[in-house]
Amino acid sequence: MLTVPTRPIRNRYLLLLDALALSSCAWAGYALRFESLAPLSDFASPLYAYIAITVPLRLVVFIVGGLYRRLWRHASVTELEQLFLVGAAGAVVTGAFGAWGMQAFGLMEGRIPLSVLALDMIMTVAAPAASRLLIRIGLLQRLRDRRRLDEAARVVIVGAGSTGQMIAKELLGNPRLQMVPVGFIDDDPGKQKKVIAGLPVLGPLEALAHQASQVKATRLIIAMPNASGVVVRQVVKVAMEHQLETRTVPGLAELLSGRANVNQLRDVEIQDLLRREPVVTDLKSVSALASGRVVLVTGAGGSIGSELCRQLSTLSPSRLVLLGHGENSIFDIYHELRERFPALHLTPVIADIRDRDRIARVLGEVRPHAIFHAAAHKHVPLMEENPIEAVTNNVAGTRNVVDAAVLAGTAHFVLISTDKAVRPTSIMGATKRIAEMVTQAAAARHERNFVAVRFGNVLGSRGSVVPTFLRQIRAGGPVRVTHPEMRRYFMTIPEAVQLVLQAGALGRGKEVFVLDMGEPVRVMDVATDLIRLSGLEVGTDIEIAITGVRPGEKLYEEMFFSNENASPTDHPKVLRAKLPPLEDAEFRIAELIRAAESGASDAVLRARIVELVPDFQPVDYERITPVEAIAVVAPPQPVPSVRIVEPVPVAPRSSRPGEPVIVS
Repeated sequence: MLTVPTRPIRNRYLLLLDALALSSCAWAGYALRFESLAPLSDFASPLYAYIAITVPLRLVVFIVGGLYRRLWRHASVTELEQLFLVGAAGAVVTGAFGAWGMQAFGLMEGRIPLSVLALDMIMTVAAPAASRLLIRIGLLQRLRDRRRLDEAARVVIVGAGSTGQMIAKELLGNPRLQMVPVGFIDDDPGKQKKVIAGLPVLGPLEALAHQASQVKATRLIIAMPNASGVVVRQVVKVAMEHQLETRTVPGLAELLSGRANVNQLRDVEIQDLLRREPVVTDLKSVSALASGRVVLVTGAGGSIGSELCRQLSTLSPSRLVLLGHGENSIFDIYHELRERFPALHLTPVIADIRDRDRIARVLGEVRPHAIFHAAAHKHVPLMEENPIEAVTNNVAGTRNVVDAAVLAGTAHFVLISTDKAVRPTSIMGATKRIAEMVTQAAAARHERNFVAVRFGNVLGSRGSVVPTFLRQIRAGGPVRVTHPEMRRYFMTIPEAVQLVLQAGALGRGKEVFVLDMGEPVRVMDVATDLIRLSGLEVGTDIEIAITGVRPGEKLYEEMFFSNENASPTDHPKVLRAKLPPLEDAEFRIAELIRAAESGASDAVLRARIVELVPDFQPVDYERITPVEAIAVVAPPQPVPSVRIVEPVPVAPRSSRPGEPVIVS
């Protein structure tokens, strides 16, 4: 444990030190001017008078200038600027007094030589700066020496920009962190072989492994909040290979949202490895949706809905209505927003979107200007087993909200859709596709700005792959992956919501907006990265088990239908697609809803869904078994320590895999 004394040198001692130093400045000026101490006796009387008057004057200037309100052990460029300005002000005051005031007040017949005054003015600036610089240098050196004695962790900082320099200063100035920075890694050619913040730039990223070994580093800090996921993944890979404990600063999205500060170090997380360029939002157009308006969010307690509420709250709506079916989740987001935005008018509403009369009454009372419809059933395997729930919630619920929005005079309606609505292979995806049709039909009939926004998986949402994998890792494994070539689009929740708001502002009606999700990522890679980020080894500590494709799943998600005409928008990460109208769609949708509400069989519901969504092609999951998949599709990278999981036989009705069991 470090025992460095943290008590600062008190400013009253600095005041005394400054008084002594300033008193000697005039004596030193005379001695330098005449290159001897002999003439001082000739000027002793006026010199004493000059010192007696100017030293208090300068100290008053220093006090007014705030020189004694600083903690000099944390001095930086800002303090240096203050020292210069306050010292210069004191020098001007005393210089003017020595040149004219002494003679004007009858303290001497002539005046003090200008060269003596000039030297005194220079030393007036230099003396207080020198004492404080010595304190700063002495303290830093003492901290470095004590760290060496206590064998603190040696840290390499990746990124020599402003963030990296801030981290380096924090480590040097805070001994309790038990870390001493030994150098930077940075790709900028202009920084190579230079010294920044007192530390050498050891080399570019490609030299990270060699340089970390050379300086005997045991830890690594990634100080690049705007670095891409590819770069972060490269750094983390090298760090893990050389057993370097890795920390990172928050990403730019976290910093811009205010959820984190740049000096808050944390463990590397999966979103860092999948990080993409930050989303730039046109705040002016987005603000027009909400600022000073009544806004309603359905599914407000869910992962996407709650983040929508957080970001909408920053736009100062006149009223934000939080509508959801689960009272606990609505309770949580309501109280969170009430604490963060005490002036915001919040209205929590517990309601089921399947209750048509209730939804109509609520919207009729609040009359929202904009609605963000995030309420839906989203879990693919569950909806395969419960198609009635999928239809009544995702289709009938959406129609209820849309119809009530039309009657309430809502100007903007944004449906949160999914990439699984494209050539759907699942009941969930197909019902979301029909929800898009409901929105499109209302927009066409009533000429309203009703649109849908389609995107893929969001990291960290409830029931999504990342928290599921983390739960399995904490339980000791195995981590269950359905197929080694399963790929998904991933996006962080805040990023997805930013683009949803942007799409809502871009909409003109009848469009489906598709968010730029980047490149699809292998779920196998996500599982492997999560295991390694947990400090474990794949195959040694945690196994990965291939369980087989589940009902309704497909290996690759798509973002567009073949008959959709995609075009760019004013935002580079949002694309617009116009869907051709489907004849008798509203009539068929009504029939589907009536069938579900009357308790029709799964077969009847699937048949009616196929009528509405001809692209609906349920996957024959029995043909995509783990054994066949691995034999036919060779993954681009070796799959480490993967075991095959055989499905347990189930009843002939569904022929769906049951709970997997590990077999040798």
